Amino acid sequence: MDTTEAAQGFSAMGSESRLEVLQALVRAGNAGLRVGDIQERTGIAASTLAHHLKFLSAANLIVQRKDGRTIMNTANYAYLGALATFILEHCCTEAEARP
Repeated sequence: MDTTEAAQGFSAMGSESRLEVLQALVRAGNAGLRVGDIQERTGIAASTLAHHLKFLSAANLIVQRKDGRTIMNTANYAYLGALATFILEHCCTEAEARP
């Protein structure tokens, strides 16, 4: 992952509401949540929630899949892990280099 891609991922999480949605999806695990379930857990209005889900999906932070007439939303754990790895990759390397 390069710096530009990481910045886009972190930027997409830069809204309180989007972060709240993402955390709800992370808590839900691989089963994911329907839009109505996310709305119930976050209290975000349906039209606003649709915007946030579209934004998170475009940033690759969530995966949306159709299950019959229902759209299931799941956190993209691989991408979130890559973002965590990116930010922590060089953790404490300068502190260890000091005498």
